[in-house]
Amino acid sequence: MAGMAAPHGVTEALTFVQLTPIRAIALAGLGFVGGLLSGFFGTGGAFIMTPGMMGLGVPGIAAVGANITHKFGKALVGAAKHREMGNVDVKLVLFMFVALTAGVQMAVTINTRVYEMLGTAGSNLYISAIYVILLSIVAWGMYRDLKNGGKAQTAKGPSLMERIQKVNLPPMINFTVANTRVSLWLVLFVGLATGYLAGTIGVGGFVGVPAMIYLLGVRTVIAAGTELGMAIFSGAYGALMYAKGGFVDIRLTLLLYLGSLLGIQIGAIATKAVREGQIKLVIVTVVALVAASRAVAIPKYLAELGNVSFSPALANFLEVGANILLYGSAIAGAVLILVWILQALAKGKAPDAVPARSRL
Repeated sequence: MAGMAAPHGVTEALTFVQLTPIRAIALAGLGFVGGLLSGFFGTGGAFIMTPGMMGLGVPGIAAVGANITHKFGKALVGAAKHREMGNVDVKLVLFMFVALTAGVQMAVTINTRVYEMLGTAGSNLYISAIYVILLSIVAWGMYRDLKNGGKAQTAKGPSLMERIQKVNLPPMINFTVANTRVSLWLVLFVGLATGYLAGTIGVGGFVGVPAMIYLLGVRTVIAAGTELGMAIFSGAYGALMYAKGGFVDIRLTLLLYLGSLLGIQIGAIATKAVREGQIKLVIVTVVALVAASRAVAIPKYLAELGNVSFSPALANFLEVGANILLYGSAIAGAVLILVWILQALAKGKAPDAVPARSRL
């Protein structure tokens, strides 16, 4: 078991998990599922990796450090491929750079401070609370989109998002590749929010991409490619800051890579074998259940902090319930994707292999 020296004022020294064969296999499997989801619906699939590592006993702050480091490596390859395809607005990435890194720095500072003040339980509580709030919002928005068949609800006048896009607050910036003209302040806000989420939970793409689409008016494929360009900077800076604090266990990152490289390949192929509605159904279900799993885990962290008290039997029940929701949804989603691929193959519809790196 490897341990790290505690920073000045920390309430407990961070101790890395003991990497048993079972845990190593589980981490590689987690990487496979995260990669499968990333390949299946594009950037952001790694959102399941941070809570997945926490469920395996990895302290939340170390899970974030491993995930954001893992994201950096994948973003390098993915962004290069999207750049070749003309899907990265470099100007937009550069304009977001300062706000993006500021958001990551803010997140790392808060995460570190929470850990120093409240230890592992407090860090896990903070990260889980962010997950519950964020994933609940994402799941609800995706559910509404799925319910409406992907079509915006008809309403009198422009929608809220359309009104935001038309905000004429100088300076206004033209982005040629993204084919949009928006206020610099809106660009900085998206960069700051994406950086903060990347630094807080280890991945910000599943929020950054929709934000660029709906707030900045960027086309979907350009938003996905541009977010990968942003992830190079947020991943590199976040990895550096967390490593500087002693919160990156490179063993975890390498095991995530080991599983995700295969998962991404299969997930990308699956997109050619299923309908868009099926993809959205899997996504919204997994996102909602992961949010629920973190909500169920919160009482345990409160008990560890001494804020609530309940019997050991109830504590064990909540922990088991949280893990069933988390890993059950992940495994069920992965199995469903694999079944759809096999069904397509059985019907003689061999899906074309899509280069996985283009969908990281």
